[in-house]
Amino acid sequence: MLWWRRRTGPMSLASLRQALLAWFDAHARAFPWRQNRNPYRIWVSEVMLQQTQASTVVPYFNRFIARFPAVESLAAAPVAEVLKAWEGLGYYRRAHNLHKAAQIIVAEHGGVVPNEQRALLSLPGIGRYTAGAIRSIAFNQPAPVLDGNIKRVISRLDDLEANIDEAATQRRLWTRAAELVDPQRPGDFNEALMELGAAICLPRNPACHLCPVQDLCLARQRGTQYERPIRNPRRRIPHYDVAAGIVWHASQPDQFLIAQRPEKGMLGGLWEFPGGKQEPNETLPETLKRELCEELGIEVEVREPLVSIDHAFTHFRITLHAYHARHIGGEPQCLEVDDWRWITLTEADGFAFGKTDRRIIGALLAK
Repeated sequence: MLWWRRRTGPMSLASLRQALLAWFDAHARAFPWRQNRNPYRIWVSEVMLQQTQASTVVPYFNRFIARFPAVESLAAAPVAEVLKAWEGLGYYRRAHNLHKAAQIIVAEHGGVVPNEQRALLSLPGIGRYTAGAIRSIAFNQPAPVLDGNIKRVISRLDDLEANIDEAATQRRLWTRAAELVDPQRPGDFNEALMELGAAICLPRNPACHLCPVQDLCLARQRGTQYERPIRNPRRRIPHYDVAAGIVWHASQPDQFLIAQRPEKGMLGGLWEFPGGKQEPNETLPETLKRELCEELGIEVEVREPLVSIDHAFTHFRITLHAYHARHIGGEPQCLEVDDWRWITLTEADGFAFGKTDRRIIGALLAK
């Protein structure tokens, strides 16, 4: 028995492409990266759109392009400026890779974003999906793309009975995506598939009555659209309590301590209120004292709490407990951090912080 029931012949494939492209022409959302097919803009947008909703990306894209309008300006910028422009968008490794790739493009490709698969895949942060998006959207090459939205759409179109999290199924989905892509308008077709998954072929409640290809969808015909795609059960997401300190200078009462996270770790290169994860049988003030000693070699007196913040990362959740603290001993050292600074609240805007630390700054400003 075939791994799925293939039934899209030449006529139905032509019908699928025609119906989907006509719908996209009429209903495509207006995004700034769709104003032209400039490869640099397409590349930046696709990196930003990884694991981030398009509506969230829009203001960040506009600011980023205004600050770095071409690959040369991005390559020449200090990484701290790139992180500052990315601040709040999350998944900061994307910004590091974008910056490194821009420098490679300037050094090895004359500042021109390459259009060849192998060259694109050699760049930091560009995988098969992003390479396919750049080639099809920016260069009009018939390259497939496969993201979460497209996997869901194909799974329903073909009433796929295989688990899409399995490697063998992923390979076959790539083959299927390559079969479907329109050779005349590959970029528009790939965007149309993504748009269909984002706007109509939703994970929980697909709006099948609005779908332009509902007559070609096997899952719709068989009533299995709510059962597709088949995936592995979700793992339980662990939760951690984290303590962070607003460490006030002993003799300069308007200054507090911030630390820069190691570049190669999570949130690499961002600044933060130093602290760390609570260990078993440890109070949060004890956690903060221990972490500040381990990371910076300082001793503090922990005072009153300021705010507690819940935040979800991809694979875990945290509750960040921010405490006021007073520096009472030890000169700060870069033991487990890349840098440290004493700053005032008015100076904080000159540094790139993650979302939770920005909320601590907001709480300080509110006081």
